[in-house]
Amino acid sequence: MIDYYYETEFSLKDEVAYTKWLLLVLSSENMKVDQINYIFCDDSYLHEMNIKHLNHNTLTDILTFDYSEGNSVFADIFISIDRVKDNAENLSIEFENELLRVMAHGVLHIVGYKDKAEEDIKLMRFKEDEKIKMFHVEQ
Repeated sequence: MIDYYYETEFSLKDEVAYTKWLLLVLSSENMKVDQINYIFCDDSYLHEMNIKHLNHNTLTDILTFDYSEGNSVFADIFISIDRVKDNAENLSIEFENELLRVMAHGVLHIVGYKDKAEEDIKLMRFKEDEKIKMFHVEQ
């Protein structure tokens, strides 16, 4: 099950479409969903979480808490809508596209992709792009 929670004015326009897409993303990585909670919030909310849980005093677009076992995904994914909007503006891309990237990014971390080393970053970006394209495919 995939659930969506809103700690900000933002809300997804079509939760069903996002859920279908995320299930497809996970299936493409040979994973299944136990429970994923997407929590959409603002910068201050996520900043406090970043300090409290990771001792990082920085803004971030996403925090992922992975409780998965085996190939069954169980996670809480927090996304700052403020950061997503700023990222989209800075990259001159549509907000919706950046939101898909960040949502996929969290799932990709859960299934094992990293983004610290340069080669890992390249693979993560490739996988993000691959998964974004899946959103636009009729299911």
